[in-house]
Amino acid sequence: MRHGTQHADVATAELETALRGGPFHVALRAAITARGLPLQRVQHHLSRYGVKVGVTSLSYWQQGARRPQRPESLRAVRALEEILQLPDESLIRLLAKAEEHMGPQRPAGRSYRSLVEASSVLERLLAELDSPVDGGLHTIGHHERVRIGADRQLLGRESHHIVRAHKDGVDRYMAIHHGDPGCAPERTAVRALENCRTGRVRWHRDTGVLVAELLFDIRLRAGDTFLFRYGFEDGTAGSSSEYVRGFGFAGGQYALQVHFAENALPVRCHRFTQHSAAAPRSGRQELALSGRHHSVHLVEPRVRSGIVGIGWDWE
Repeated sequence: MRHGTQHADVATAELETALRGGPFHVALRAAITARGLPLQRVQHHLSRYGVKVGVTSLSYWQQGARRPQRPESLRAVRALEEILQLPDESLIRLLAKAEEHMGPQRPAGRSYRSLVEASSVLERLLAELDSPVDGGLHTIGHHERVRIGADRQLLGRESHHIVRAHKDGVDRYMAIHHGDPGCAPERTAVRALENCRTGRVRWHRDTGVLVAELLFDIRLRAGDTFLFRYGFEDGTAGSSSEYVRGFGFAGGQYALQVHFAENALPVRCHRFTQHSAAAPRSGRQELALSGRHHSVHLVEPRVRSGIVGIGWDWE
């Protein structure tokens, strides 16, 4: 019993020190530890305050990987002060201090580790859906439109897909969505827009990967072409800094368009490529933001296996 009391005393002392000097993430972690609350319980308490924050986001905050910046996130910080029984403005003050010394947080691009983890998770989800890596379809053309919202988050995307079957009996397509760090894939909506309907959906919370089965109304024969549209409504993560598309097979045309909200425009945009998740980025090319429609785009006349994407800077 004495050992438990000593542990509690140490945790309280660490919390008092962190609240005085910071930084924010150390103080938050110390407060959660001192109260003995798992992150799932913290999330539950926040929901009772009408604030929605994912466990992944809370984990990032206490690790220092991200800082709360959006209005909803700042509401969460004020609620945390009450939930964790902290003095008013204690966490907000440390957060303001971090902003003053470090400036606005720049979202990081997807790391090699995150891309590899997502790839491993994707293989497992496809296996759960009994889907082979090669689904029997070749892409002829793919036009993808991504929407970035006023709070700089990925609101959603829409795909216009043209495919050709290279074997008989194909009647579905596995659509993949990889949300930004901190997203909640279980709250991402799948939209079957034209010539398809939504079947089974699987997701993995930690990586933000979601796989949706899109069912066709007909069975294709080898050589048949098919056109369909689908989309994802996201908006569950923080500030976004890039959109990445991976290709396992070469062939077909790909066009990517990123549209920004009028009151949240980036200062710079660029395209890039990678041969694989482990390879360095190359092929960087600055992209001009269109004046009226606030969008940038790239076109790959013939896709090569690997990664292509558009990145942007907010500050």
